[in-house]
Amino acid sequence: MFFDLLLVGYIASAGFVAAGVLGTLYQLVTKQPPKFSFSGENVFAFLVEVFLCVFAGPFIIMRNAIRGRRIEKRPLGWLVASSTIAGMWSMCSGIMVMNVALIVAGYT
Repeated sequence: MFFDLLLVGYIASAGFVAAGVLGTLYQLVTKQPPKFSFSGENVFAFLVEVFLCVFAGPFIIMRNAIRGRRIEKRPLGWLVASSTIAGMWSMCSGIMVMNVALIVAGYT
């Protein structure tokens, strides 16, 4: 049981790290923070934005939640709820990240 919880924590951490790296890379390239919005300029831009929202979602949620707590003085429950959503999302994307890593390493 303890090993299973440790594995879930590791996978969620991998998902959140992947979200942070992708969000930071987007910010480095575009000079603006990632957000949940679609410009719809063309099909390629739309697909990139959807990919960004799917995999960098936990990073975007946590950045907005921390800024909301600091700047807008939102209640602590808001931060806890956002952290829970980001954690579950990180776990789901972490499963995908770990599967890709195992495929690249040749274990499956």
